[in-house]
Amino acid sequence: MFDNGSDTRWRIAENRLGNILRAHIVAQSRTLEQKISDSGPINQRIDPHVLTEVRNILVDREEIICQPRNTGNWFFLKSVPVHLVQQRLKEQEQILKSMKRSKNFGKRVGQCLEIAIFRSLPLQSEFEFFGRFKNLEEHDDSVLYEKEEPPQSISERSLPGDERLDFLVNSREGGWGGIEAKNVREWIYPDRDEIRKLLRNCIDLDCVPILIARRIPFVTFFVLSKCGVIFHQTYNQLLPSSEKELAEKIKDKHLLGYHYIRLGNTPDARLQKFFSENLPKIFSDARYRFEKYKDLLNDFAYENVPYKEFSARVRRRYHGTNEDHDWDDNPVY
Repeated sequence: MFDNGSDTRWRIAENRLGNILRAHIVAQSRTLEQKISDSGPINQRIDPHVLTEVRNILVDREEIICQPRNTGNWFFLKSVPVHLVQQRLKEQEQILKSMKRSKNFGKRVGQCLEIAIFRSLPLQSEFEFFGRFKNLEEHDDSVLYEKEEPPQSISERSLPGDERLDFLVNSREGGWGGIEAKNVREWIYPDRDEIRKLLRNCIDLDCVPILIARRIPFVTFFVLSKCGVIFHQTYNQLLPSSEKELAEKIKDKHLLGYHYIRLGNTPDARLQKFFSENLPKIFSDARYRFEKYKDLLNDFAYENVPYKEFSARVRRRYHGTNEDHDWDDNPVY
């Protein structure tokens, strides 16, 4: 157990890790996250950054064993018999190998969310947009669809190399916005490369950044929304409808247990509402914030300052205090 001074969330994480691994025998980090961070009573859910830190401490103590394999790192309790671990590894690794064997599986998964966004955009008239799929009616999603990507330049502004945003939207009142879709299992924390890439591209094109992803932790929203970044959580990972059999195995609570899987590329009501109602309401204010904090976003996006310094400067500017120092031992967040 952790010391009495340890945070309560750490002790909850330790208990839940033990309970899940006793029941599941062996699991990857994503399975542990979805069973502990996404599931269970609200007051028992532990964000991935805490869960990972606690898990690593238990690995250092050798209470949990980490076994690296070609399919990634697997975790199990030291007390579990080896033959049970090997049996459960074989069952779960078969699913991961099937995902890798499926042609263009990762790219087709990525297209599912992009197509859902594309299908949502024409439902409202507030925004013009660039980025479309041409042949959605010609075949199913067992093969990639043809996408017409948005342009790399707006007037004199341009993106370097082959960089592109997933979509560009234009509001009469707020100007341009750049949409990035991340149809991934991971929670998108503010210091991830995907965030920096989105910020760089949007700064280069002078677009309000818009991120659509399965899970966005509070800290990402708390820091970056002050700077005009717009977020929408889907809560689901979309998989191609043609992979129904594989998806059922991925969702199976006795296998990988990714319960948040949803088939197809049809937008749900929440995504449609985001584009038809929510985005038009908040876009102009987001543009104002983006302009106000663009210099700090630029320094962070181009790695001129580390995340800790960036977030501190955002906090100080937001509260109207000196951006270079905390003159108080207990700064207000």
